Amino acid sequence: MSSLSHQHRPHSQWFLEVGQPKNVNAETTPNPGSLSPEIQPQSPPVFPKPDNVADYSKIGNYILYQHPENADLMKAIHIGTQEEYICEVVSLDCYRDRLASYFRVDAHAHINHIHEILLGDTKAYCIFPPSHGHLHSYVREKRRLRELEAQRLFYQIVKAVDHCHDNGIILRDLKLRRFVFKDRERTEVKLESLDDACILDDSDDTLVEKHGCPVYVSPEILHSNVRYSGRAADVWSLGVMLYTMLVGRYPFHDADPSGLFSKIRRGQFTIPDSLSSRAKCLLRNLLRKDPIDRLTTSEILAHPWFTAQSQSRAFIRVCRDYKRDQTVPSCCQTNDDDETFVFSPQ
Repeated sequence: MSSLSHQHRPHSQWFLEVGQPKNVNAETTPNPGSLSPEIQPQSPPVFPKPDNVADYSKIGNYILYQHPENADLMKAIHIGTQEEYICEVVSLDCYRDRLASYFRVDAHAHINHIHEILLGDTKAYCIFPPSHGHLHSYVREKRRLRELEAQRLFYQIVKAVDHCHDNGIILRDLKLRRFVFKDRERTEVKLESLDDACILDDSDDTLVEKHGCPVYVSPEILHSNVRYSGRAADVWSLGVMLYTMLVGRYPFHDADPSGLFSKIRRGQFTIPDSLSSRAKCLLRNLLRKDPIDRLTTSEILAHPWFTAQSQSRAFIRVCRDYKRDQTVPSCCQTNDDDETFVFSPQ
């Protein structure tokens, strides 16, 4: 049976009914008729056991073993091609709801797609293409990115977010860590997962739940009992991401959460003079305190920092500097502390 691909098959054809994963053992003989020959060969394959792995199992055409860097995932190796994939195991009762965001956005070059789904007796095994490290670690390793590299990567990031917004998906917990490299050369990125995304029922993107990473959260989310625009909050997070890529530190940082939130509420930050005028312009229009004044994702993609059309009338207005400089003292980020939590603003 050929692999069912998200890009080429309708949703109704994605799912293969298979049994529970079985430990691979040379003496094991499958029960005749329990699984189709393509899914469960009559003779167990000869497959090298991964190094330093105590136990591993088989599901469909994949050998599964624990991911060494993420306890919530498994590594999957295709028996026929020996290509490596990532497997997320989800309860069979809720896997459709868990994967609903993927169904909504369909295939996109910069959003991770479902390669295949295998259904067991109680679990669904979701197979994803592999990745090569996340952007958060890459920026920490490089300290900061040159503008041309940041421009290329950030454009891909915004394309992914723009596609989600166009399809009624609010990402909420946007941060550098959620984007991973598609290639070993680290030239292309993709949104690793749509976990925690919110699916809109209509064009209204007003949200109430306050969920996200502290250093990436927008000012309006920090106010009690305030409904906010999910798209505008995502754009603020994009601004924090771009600032961190270009400067090498977060625009707002404090060891004390109350101090951090106070800085975010004021919305004041400093931009190094070393950045180009177009980069400064884009940052100032992403990190606007008032969400109404922020650019949309489609406007970001048309910004002169990407298009180099500096005389565009549409952006003469949005690139106008603030009346006063932003003066919150900068603070270097040295700890890998961008954890997500649910807000309970005071």
